[in-house]
Amino acid sequence: MSTKVSLVVGEGEFKYRPDPEWGRLPNGWRYVEVASVATDSADNVYVFNRGDHPVIVFDQDGNFLRSWGEGSIVRAHGIYITPNDRLFLTDDKDHTVTEYTLDGELIMRMGESGKPSDSGVIGMDYRTIVRATDPFNMPTNLISDGEDRLFITDGYGNARVHVFSSAGEYEFSWGSLGPGPGEFHLPHGLDIDSKGRVFVADRENNRIQIFDAEGTFLEEWIDIIRPTDLFINDDDTVFVAEEGLRCGLFPWMTPDPNAIGGRLSIFSDTGELLARWGGGHSPCSPNDFYAPHSMWLDSAGTIYVGEVNWSAGGKDGELPPDCPCLRRYIRV
Repeated sequence: MSTKVSLVVGEGEFKYRPDPEWGRLPNGWRYVEVASVATDSADNVYVFNRGDHPVIVFDQDGNFLRSWGEGSIVRAHGIYITPNDRLFLTDDKDHTVTEYTLDGELIMRMGESGKPSDSGVIGMDYRTIVRATDPFNMPTNLISDGEDRLFITDGYGNARVHVFSSAGEYEFSWGSLGPGPGEFHLPHGLDIDSKGRVFVADRENNRIQIFDAEGTFLEEWIDIIRPTDLFINDDDTVFVAEEGLRCGLFPWMTPDPNAIGGRLSIFSDTGELLARWGGGHSPCSPNDFYAPHSMWLDSAGTIYVGEVNWSAGGKDGELPPDCPCLRRYIRV
């Protein structure tokens, strides 16, 4: 079992104890960075990472179970597991979204491997997008409505949310490039609440946009700094991973060491801030973050956060190589 620490983060009804030693990798293995994390119906944890073993599976106690995906992923970005254990992976640089069994058998592919749609984007500069277009150009994440549809954010090279049938058939899209209602500057993560509202992390617009299931804009939340992912629990509490403004910046952005960095925020379904911790001032500490990129809650309310420390600045020596890129917080 993991070593417990006395530190508690959060506030009010949302207090958590960090579990920094959870998850024991086989000797010589490393994540490089954790793009995304999810749990199945048995609370086994699937770590979608950018190392040599793209999907690493642990039991809830942190014991290694298996890995898969070796040689089949160009760049890990998003993982999503439905309540009935359908597992989807988003590979941004392959321009595809795939469905696998929990053991790694390919079931379905959406998009054409290695062939982006024609949005006119140059590299990963979303500002150069000429047209919001069909799937996919560097997609980011997926969510299921639990019934008939899959919703997919198409972010780095596009500016849309795409809707597919549960069987993987394309239906329709919404969104265009810009800062206005229903427009996006890098739609990065999403989730759906019990009312069927679709929450989209509009990362470079520093907001969460909320839509109905047909893509009609409803409202936005702006007490957010570069949101990367969100998770809505059964009570419609909204958990948000924010990358902040200290790292992971595009080349045209100027780093500010005094800016707010990576953090985790918890909101009510009406947007009231309930708890928040982090900020990036001590990014390797159990109560802080460097580059939060994804998050998930298991059936007990335990929070998992994946970080992309290497690409956000670790490769440039901005933090030590042993800085955690997978966090676990147990509710107390």
